[in-house]
Amino acid sequence: MFQTFEESAHPEQGPPRLAALRAEIAREGLAGFIVPRADAHQGEFVAPHDARLAWLTGFTGSAGFCVVLGNEAGLFVDGRYRVQVRAQVSLDHFTPVDWPEVKLADWLREHLPEGGRVGFDPWLHTEGEIARAREGLAGSAVELTPCDNLVDRIWADQPPPPSGKITAHPLEYAGEPSREKRARLAAGLREAGQRAAVLTLPDSICWLLNIRGSDIPRVPVVQAFAILHDDASVTLFTDPSRARGLSLDGQVRLRERAAFPSALAALEGPVRVDRDSAPLAVSQILQEAGTEVAFAADPCLLPKARKNAAELAGARAAHLRDGAAMVEFLAWLDNRLPAGGLTEIDVVRRLEEFRRATGKLHDISFETICGTGPNGAIVHYRVSETTNRTIEPGDLLLVDSGGQYPDGTTDITRTMATGPVSDEQKACYTRVLQGMIAISRARWPRGLAGRDLDPLARAALWRAGLDYDHGTGHGVGSYLSVHEGPARISRISELALEPGMILSNEPGYYREGAFGIRLENLVAVREAPPIEGADAREMLDFETLTFVPLDARLIDPARLSPGERAWLNAYHAQVAERIGPRVGATARAWLERATAPI
Repeated sequence: MFQTFEESAHPEQGPPRLAALRAEIAREGLAGFIVPRADAHQGEFVAPHDARLAWLTGFTGSAGFCVVLGNEAGLFVDGRYRVQVRAQVSLDHFTPVDWPEVKLADWLREHLPEGGRVGFDPWLHTEGEIARAREGLAGSAVELTPCDNLVDRIWADQPPPPSGKITAHPLEYAGEPSREKRARLAAGLREAGQRAAVLTLPDSICWLLNIRGSDIPRVPVVQAFAILHDDASVTLFTDPSRARGLSLDGQVRLRERAAFPSALAALEGPVRVDRDSAPLAVSQILQEAGTEVAFAADPCLLPKARKNAAELAGARAAHLRDGAAMVEFLAWLDNRLPAGGLTEIDVVRRLEEFRRATGKLHDISFETICGTGPNGAIVHYRVSETTNRTIEPGDLLLVDSGGQYPDGTTDITRTMATGPVSDEQKACYTRVLQGMIAISRARWPRGLAGRDLDPLARAALWRAGLDYDHGTGHGVGSYLSVHEGPARISRISELALEPGMILSNEPGYYREGAFGIRLENLVAVREAPPIEGADAREMLDFETLTFVPLDARLIDPARLSPGERAWLNAYHAQVAERIGPRVGATARAWLERATAPI
């Protein structure tokens, strides 16, 4: 899954808002101000209250930032958003910058040759981020200066912060009581000689306390801060009224969010802080109080990523349920397409109806991506009334979607034929499929990282001179965020994959102005069964969790090796066996045809 493409709510407001921000910058005696996509919790998704970058620029991607100077406003976006940013922002007022190829420090050196102070809100940037930028600016006259948030000063109708109800996540789905999780992590703090750990990531806090919330659209998390103490107690900083009716044990104390800075200042060190996720303001407050800071990863990250037996069982159940909804949808789609007139919005709405018909859907896990023809080539496309396109025979239709169920989070992408298929479309689709199969069949020695597997997904594309500009896989939470760190399959991932981690397997190919192809299953890392006659080296492989057919009309069987063909036929046999009994007669008949051996 990828964060979606949507129109700016008020694209005409870009210039006046930019002018108002520049007035505040001048009033502060600054040369510029950095406006990040991130909020104080550094999550991929932000609440409307924190959508400052979108409010100022119109750009709604899930990563990036804008640097506003007196006569220039650079909008830094990565390769996933190069098409989207040109469609969303006023290029007369904002200049897209290819990031991370162009570093913030290098850009500032070029555009502020005489130097100057560039302001930033220390609650919206991490210590690591600012440290790297300052290192890049060493020897220049440019200075990064903490200051108040200047966007909040001029955003008159800024939505209020989220304040949804906090609910319990049942033990049958969590698999481990919160008290045991806290005791385990607190023991780790004591072993490291640390008195406390600061937690700022909402999914870490929700996992640790076995709670869920509704503060972020489509992501069942609570936006809060927390401190885990070495005695296994936790102080949770949020409005206590949100937890009314929630049963928390005596080791969990509730305090107002506004009390967080003073509580930090009162801590005895060393205090563990994640320099890559905690706001810079956290370490500043601790250091100003004379408290020793121990920079280390959020202690919840790896335990949360390693799903326990109950969480894996929940994921399997959720995917069978979701797979049945997807098969009902695909059968409906094939029956409906010949009548013509079907639009992207029609598809999005109908797919959600099938998921809701399961009776178990809490919410969709992200805004459904549904792109037909050239819209499918926009990796993070989200249909709007303005961009809504009618599906024409011969288009490729890319649908990336998922569900939030109490027992698991799903994420699946399928690309479908809607009419006659060209040889080139089949060739590209088959190369992407070969990449998915390569990851599905992978077997590797324990200790390898996502970057070691990533080339497997790209090899078939590379042989044809093709590639895609996103990672091959991201971590997925357990009824939490559909994008979960720290595990992933990408060129830059150095974290060793471990049993229990759930990841996406989603290679793709995108031809701007023509079509997009992406295929995605979720997989779980597991210990691989031994091979007779092999040495005793410990090996891992993947369990596929997603069971939905792949469109045989887009496959060129001649391009598949015997092993690839065998995997595909075995996978489709599993889909028919596991999903067939869960769908109605019409969908079952469609499924039999869709899973026929090739």
